Amino acid sequence: MRSYGMVLTILLMNLFIAFLGIGLVVPVTPTIMNELNISGAVVGYMVAAFAVTQLIASPPAGKLVDRWGRKPMIVTGLILFSLSELLFAVGQSVDMLMISRMIGGVSAAFIMPAVTAYIADITSVETRPKALGYMSAAISTGFIIGPGIGGFLAEISTRLPFFFAAGFAGFAAILSFFTLREPERNPENKKPEKTTAGIKRVFVPLFFIPFMIIFISTFGLAAFESLFALFADHKFGFTAMDIAIMITGGAIVGAVAQILLFDRLIKWIGEIKLIQYSLIFSTILLVLLTFVSGYYTILLITAFMFIGFDLMRPAVTTYLSNIAGDEQGFVGGMNSMFTSIGNVIGPIIGGILFDIELNYPFYFAAIFLCAGIALTFIWKKPDLGSRPVSKGL
Repeated sequence: MRSYGMVLTILLMNLFIAFLGIGLVVPVTPTIMNELNISGAVVGYMVAAFAVTQLIASPPAGKLVDRWGRKPMIVTGLILFSLSELLFAVGQSVDMLMISRMIGGVSAAFIMPAVTAYIADITSVETRPKALGYMSAAISTGFIIGPGIGGFLAEISTRLPFFFAAGFAGFAAILSFFTLREPERNPENKKPEKTTAGIKRVFVPLFFIPFMIIFISTFGLAAFESLFALFADHKFGFTAMDIAIMITGGAIVGAVAQILLFDRLIKWIGEIKLIQYSLIFSTILLVLLTFVSGYYTILLITAFMFIGFDLMRPAVTTYLSNIAGDEQGFVGGMNSMFTSIGNVIGPIIGGILFDIELNYPFYFAAIFLCAGIALTFIWKKPDLGSRPVSKGL
């Protein structure tokens, strides 16, 4: 029987590979634009195509995770991701690149809820926060390392990063197929009493507030990340290297905080309080960013903003996993869906406001985050009854 540590490592590697592949393409996108003579607007549509497809595919994917199983969805998602990157590598038309991004969105909708549900099955209530913290750190690390590897490979060939990502994902699919076993459903995951069915379950109080928190936080982070480079360039004249150092440094700090602090904070103050404090912390720093000007001050604020967001996201995932019972696929799919909605709407509204005034996207995101803070004050953790005592893993 494979150890818990080995299984968790394989799962985390899958997520790392998926988000490494997403990050790989970042430094190559301008070159692809020039090669195919496409506009920035078209690139924006391709980004939106990924998020919109993930949004549409997430609800049914969540149900399939519960119906078909965790392993089949993980393997299928990795195969689709490999296909997506391969199509982008060989694509010579906008239509082909658009199809590639849409397949990529479906692959993300398959992988994320399946991995989250798998982790919920192999962990106890006590060990789950640490595992989900590692999961979030794997995602962040993929984003951190991806652009660096992509930039290095692009020096050899602009299409090489995509072939590399396709091969890496294909290897992960084969490894997962032969090494992962479908987990037994965790007896600690008692099924909460259903009050409605289907998509209407989203509006059940048990789930609605955390889903709204996911949307609000993703919206704020997407508005910040998508426009920070333009903001720093237009307002302070920072170079691309300056901006890369700030974003990468912040992401590294956030990943370290997830590994070292997340589990301790969950045990100390619980998921809801951690989410509340992280939202307050991030909102204050987001507004403060519009008033400062020094390079190192902005670097420091950016780094600590990532800590707030990176602690909050796994806290929401942990909370949902603990209350989901045997509906792990459902909450994983909804988590992915609301994340996608935030990733679609945040940059669009932020871009419109940016054209009016540089600071407006950050102020609007701060107002949105304040709505999330207000929700946390009326958010009460439900009593799901007694659970079996865990014997550990």
